[in-house]
Amino acid sequence: MRKPIPNNNNKNAKAKQRANLTFRMNILFFSIFLLFSILIFRLGYLQIVKGEDYVLELERTEEVRVNTSVPRGRIYDRYGRILVDNQPENAITYTKLPTTKRDEMLEVAKDLAQLIDMPTNRVTYRDKQDFWILNNNEAAKEKVTDKEMQEFRKANENIEESEVDKEYNRRILERITDEELAQLTDFDLEVLAIYREMTSGYNLSPQIIKSENVTDAEFALVSERLSELPGVNTTTDWKRVRLASLAVLGRTTTPSKGIPKSKLNYYLAREYSRNDRVGESYFEAEYEELLQGEKSVVKNLTNKKGEVVETITTYAGEPGKDLVTTLDMELQQEAERIVEKYLLQMKASGGSSLLDRAFYVMMDPNTGEILSMVGKKIEYDEETRERYMIDYSYGAFTTAYEAGSAVKAATVLTAYHEGVISPGTVLVDQPILLAGTQPKSSVFNRGGAIAMNDVRALEQSSNSYMFQLAIKMGGTNYYRNMGLRLKDDTLQRMRNGYAQFGLGVETGIDLPGEMTGYQGVMDTPGKMLDLAIGQFDTYTPLQLAQYISTIANGGYRIQPRLLKEIRNPSADGEKLGTLVEEVQPKILNRISNTDAEIAQVKEGLRRVYVGSYGSARSKFYDTPYTAAGKTGTAEVVYYGPQKERYGTEVLSLIHVGFAPYENPEVAYAVVIPWATTNHNRYTSYNNYIAREVLDAYFALKEKRASDGKLANTVEQDILPALSKDILDEDEEEEKVNE
Repeated sequence: MRKPIPNNNNKNAKAKQRANLTFRMNILFFSIFLLFSILIFRLGYLQIVKGEDYVLELERTEEVRVNTSVPRGRIYDRYGRILVDNQPENAITYTKLPTTKRDEMLEVAKDLAQLIDMPTNRVTYRDKQDFWILNNNEAAKEKVTDKEMQEFRKANENIEESEVDKEYNRRILERITDEELAQLTDFDLEVLAIYREMTSGYNLSPQIIKSENVTDAEFALVSERLSELPGVNTTTDWKRVRLASLAVLGRTTTPSKGIPKSKLNYYLAREYSRNDRVGESYFEAEYEELLQGEKSVVKNLTNKKGEVVETITTYAGEPGKDLVTTLDMELQQEAERIVEKYLLQMKASGGSSLLDRAFYVMMDPNTGEILSMVGKKIEYDEETRERYMIDYSYGAFTTAYEAGSAVKAATVLTAYHEGVISPGTVLVDQPILLAGTQPKSSVFNRGGAIAMNDVRALEQSSNSYMFQLAIKMGGTNYYRNMGLRLKDDTLQRMRNGYAQFGLGVETGIDLPGEMTGYQGVMDTPGKMLDLAIGQFDTYTPLQLAQYISTIANGGYRIQPRLLKEIRNPSADGEKLGTLVEEVQPKILNRISNTDAEIAQVKEGLRRVYVGSYGSARSKFYDTPYTAAGKTGTAEVVYYGPQKERYGTEVLSLIHVGFAPYENPEVAYAVVIPWATTNHNRYTSYNNYIAREVLDAYFALKEKRASDGKLANTVEQDILPALSKDILDEDEEEEKVNE
């Protein structure tokens, strides 16, 4: 019997199959192990390393500065008299969430319009068009067909889709008819007025819908229905009110106006909102960052859908700092009354057809503190055909005029510095006759020859003496019928000399918009002589006050300023808040003259008031205090607001001075541009104003000494405003014809 032969091939095949299966299972288990390891590692990474980040992302916490309308800082005069205050008023606000849809906002606007009376005067034609599209979306789409937009694309190859969308929207807007817009009812317009305010704010930042003239009834109605008006809230806003008509205090914008477009990027970069009220002009604008205050900071907690579920205040905000100015409002009020009185008297006299303004500036020559800044201007109402007076105080540093003989003290001191004369130098006052020109002489000496020194030249206001100084600074001495040839740098050296006193350069006043004046064109050498007597370049009234202050204090040009102190807000409304900072005087430069030279010129200025030849003697010889100064009568050509009168020859009246003479406390400047066209007969009202305001200063000083009322007290009382008139921030500015 034959034995079967074993099939080793089958056996080997099964063994290989089992081996392959084992290998595959091992790979599978290893892969599973590897995947689980990766998963565990990943979970660990997410929980341990990134867990906190994802929790924060889930909570979606965001800190946002919001406009809670903190009170703006108050402004006071140097004795604590309130000048600018805040008036609380009811306000209705709306806060838009990131998830809020336009339709939802529109519904809220409709509900709110039924509760309040919303002014529609700010609604624009474009607003109406956009609102019509919002309410008539399908009808709007039908105004532009797909076919015409396809043709537009073909006609403009490679055009970006955003430009196509702009064109599409433009065509819709231009095809909305006036008849369609006329279908908007009064109620629709109120809804639109509310809606446009709601959409103009940022997410999570309260936007004021109405804060002006919100009645108690409206406030109560809205407050009762806040649960039905998502995002709406009732709160207290602050309205800026000015309790003094002084224009240099400046203005703020209203919430409806917000940040001016010209400064939008500047303020947005500093975390302002578009509808924030900001300082718009002068003192309010200069110290905006101090007055504005700090907004509150809130933390918004949102859920996965981006909905705010909780708001937590992390910083409650802080009112703006209170600012104490250098102004003495009692003195200011008295100075305004005096300037107005004489301006009106002058206007009523002959030759005053071009007269329309007058200025007065008083400052402390030792600290630069402005005690009074007066500018009054007469305007004419074309409709009523009546004249009215406006405050033009900012004209004291934004407009410039020829100063006449008032600058002669600077001419003498510049001549000292140039080394062409020394104190006591005698020259002969005589008509100056240059080849090919008409004689130029002093008013008091048209044809004679009078020997005089520098002191008498100032006392008697010698033009001839000053002409000869200019000629000497040009490198030669005067002789009759000479041809005037001066060194090329004479003009610049003279202007540099004047600039040391603040003439023709910025004074550094802490207010925006200061001008430096106009420098005449030296087309003939003879104009150098006009410069020496103040009838060529122009200077601001503030520059003249700084100039005479520099002489009064012994040669130091001090920066004039309106800010005296920075204080925390008052805790009780009765006394000023705690002192944060007291502003210190800033010396800009020291003039290049010796003490002896300055003393010599001051003696000449003293003689102007009390000397037998003094041009201001008649008004100052009998003062109970000592004082010194210089008058000026500038013969100028008119270039004012009446353009049809350009080129008319006219006189301007100027006066600068300081007191007391031995230890000056105040320096002052009076400027009356284009006072009269009558060169032969006029009244020196500049001297009248200077004397009466100076009398008022010393009378107030005596009264305060007896009352014990002094500035810089540790606990200073808040005093009420002098006037009961309240100037709202939303009132239109008075028209000024510069």
